[in-house]
Amino acid sequence: MGAKTVYKSTESEHLQLSFFQFNASCGMQLDGQNEWVKDANRLPWRVWESQYSAIFMTTTGNVAKPSRMVIGSLIIQQRMGFSDRDLVKQIQENPYYQYFIGLESFQHAPPFAPTLLVEWRKRIDVSFVIKVNDELCDAMPKNQKSRKSFGLHSRGTLVATQVCDATVAPQNIRFPQDTSLLNEARTKLEKTIDWFCSQYGLEKPRTYRKVAHKEYLAFAKSKKPSIDRIRATIRQQIGYVYRDLKYVDGFIQSGYELDSKYQEYLETIRIVYEQQKYMLENNTHKVADRIVSISQPYVRPVVRGKVSKPTEFGAKLHLSIDELGFARIEYLSFDAYNEGPMLIQALEAYKYHHGCYPERVLVDQIYRTRPNIAFCQKNGIRISGPRLGRPAKNEEIRKKDAKTAAQDNTDRIQIERYFSTAKRRNGMGLITKKREDTSLTTIAFSVLVTNILNCTL
Repeated sequence: MGAKTVYKSTESEHLQLSFFQFNASCGMQLDGQNEWVKDANRLPWRVWESQYSAIFMTTTGNVAKPSRMVIGSLIIQQRMGFSDRDLVKQIQENPYYQYFIGLESFQHAPPFAPTLLVEWRKRIDVSFVIKVNDELCDAMPKNQKSRKSFGLHSRGTLVATQVCDATVAPQNIRFPQDTSLLNEARTKLEKTIDWFCSQYGLEKPRTYRKVAHKEYLAFAKSKKPSIDRIRATIRQQIGYVYRDLKYVDGFIQSGYELDSKYQEYLETIRIVYEQQKYMLENNTHKVADRIVSISQPYVRPVVRGKVSKPTEFGAKLHLSIDELGFARIEYLSFDAYNEGPMLIQALEAYKYHHGCYPERVLVDQIYRTRPNIAFCQKNGIRISGPRLGRPAKNEEIRKKDAKTAAQDNTDRIQIERYFSTAKRRNGMGLITKKREDTSLTTIAFSVLVTNILNCTL
């Protein structure tokens, strides 16, 4: 990350002027009921500072910006969808934003340069954001006992509840097709060959790039190509990729060094070639760790089985929500996984944070495995869904079970609302970051910001 940076607590979080002093210093009357003012006075900045200061392993170097400024700025950016330059400009012009990030008074000068945001995103990883979110969930319910909650019975008593479900945060990539993926691999290899020849004064080998491009365009313009034509086009493109890979390998074996910007693509293209060749020869569309984007090789297809989107491309997020509506990240990865076996781990995490197991856990059918049901019965947890065995003969019991099931289904919708809010309002609907680590951090920040929004409601 370049020069060393040291964190020194200036206690700006503790010494910030009061709201009324901030008003007087900036010469204007701020609204005390503004959501940014309310959130600034509610969030656990002191606890977050201890987590942030632990990141810095050195005691020498340039003094880093305060944790509240760093975390607060990233929260504003995630919530409002600003670019780096727009974020700095908005903070420079908006006294509410300046109050939120912990400035002692309003100032006309920008508090930091836009380039610093790149360093902050590299420094703050997904594990840090998950810890920050857990600390928020631990701190907020103490003052939220009176807030409206989905875990309330008709009598008004709070029922200890956990809701678990998974969703996919779609990545901003082109819809993957085997033909387009191979065409992209071929064009990148051709640029690599051109670089070798230009850099070392070599003679360009015959790549048949014009013929390959013409064949691909003819296929791409066809409206409904047959299966035989698709396979023929894939076979053609695989042949061109194989030829170009042999040229590149020949240059490398001859002692010519490849530039680092091409090296990463080259390794990915090798895997794409092997995967596409395997699927063609075995007449299948499945292969382990299938690559669907050369520029973002960490993205994996996630089969969801939905009518509108049977397969999604992005990181899969396993989330749990407690009776107060606060969400915790149970697991987050670009690899496809089955969330069903993770229920016991989520219940143990609930016990760790709350001191006891929930009275009920609301889940869909994928979680209702024999080990999960046995664990819930052993620990006195009622898991949503029908009872095992035959329906009860007693009419009153059947009506009671039906009423309970209807209430569970109504309450379980809360997690779908949460996913909708995170995707539509807080940046989880389309992840535009290019790096794997920053993409996962963006998703975690979306959960954090949605929790903060729930605190305000």
